[in-house]
Amino acid sequence: MRICRLFFLSVLLSVLTFFPCSVHAKEAVILDTDMVDLFDDGVAMLMLAKSPKIELVGVTIVLGNTWTETGTASALRQLEGINRLDIPVAVGINTTTRPGRIANMALEKKLFGRGADPHLGSAGYPQPASWQAAYRSSYHAEPKGKPINEHAVDFLIRNIKARPHEITIVSIGTSANLAAAIRRAPEIVPLVKRVVYMGGAFFQQGNVMPTAEFNFWLDPEAARTALRAPFKEQIIFPLDVCEKIRFTSDKYKELEQRLSNPLFKDMFANHWTKPMFDKDKNFYTFVWDALAAAMVVEPSLVTEESSYPVDIDTNYGPSYGQSIAFRGYGPEGTQKARIIFTVNEDKLWDLIDRLFESL
Repeated sequence: MRICRLFFLSVLLSVLTFFPCSVHAKEAVILDTDMVDLFDDGVAMLMLAKSPKIELVGVTIVLGNTWTETGTASALRQLEGINRLDIPVAVGINTTTRPGRIANMALEKKLFGRGADPHLGSAGYPQPASWQAAYRSSYHAEPKGKPINEHAVDFLIRNIKARPHEITIVSIGTSANLAAAIRRAPEIVPLVKRVVYMGGAFFQQGNVMPTAEFNFWLDPEAARTALRAPFKEQIIFPLDVCEKIRFTSDKYKELEQRLSNPLFKDMFANHWTKPMFDKDKNFYTFVWDALAAAMVVEPSLVTEESSYPVDIDTNYGPSYGQSIAFRGYGPEGTQKARIIFTVNEDKLWDLIDRLFESL
């Protein structure tokens, strides 16, 4: 019997040696996002969904750039375009932690100042009646898929508990879903493999406010809850790195030529940047959220980083939503995070180029 066991073990070791893929499982990822069409959030989702290295466990939708109705419609449309409606889409939180943020946003900017970017996100347009209404309005078609019948917060908690130490959360909208999951089930925190954020501006000015970046500014209380949770690892892609990578008119035209699927060609032709590029060939913007997803797909993308205790200012005033990195010891309750400062731009665009070639 012992000889048989030894023989079995030797055969098993031989199999693992010749088929290493069997011991290198795909990285399980939940994307938490304020989804938009084929730009930073959309590119991030499609990159994760199409990567052979990634198992996209699900997409959770949160308030941010868009209302959750619009974000849900956008996620479903893009997943339809790559025949991946099997990936669950869960609708999440559609409000901010601080009551009245959306209604008072214009007043805040008068009182607290504003940054160079006038972006208001979901506050800049009326809330759709439903995700179906948003879909029909945007795409002039009937949806082929639908979100799952489970709230995004419950989806996060259930999957993290079911797969302890496996799930990477890529958080590229507000942190409202993640913060709610932490408050409801704090026992999930040590079970998360890592959290990767796009948010903040640590050693430079903000975008929508002089001191704050949009994702963390829209719901500072949620961002603070998430960043103060003792996750094993937190990685942040702030404006400090995102604004080093410019998305130009020439790059838009190049990516447009790479598309072949009519669904995506139409989506890109109606992209908000197109009239900006048509008006001013020197206009440029950034691909923000795509960097966070790209790093999960290709970790060697990162070329410069530092670890600091981090926090978010939740005092309601001119510094509301400011992200802070402490060069010394942070206040009690803060956690260290890896802050990314530089990436390999050629590798990033190569990932995006190859994605667009596949669409």
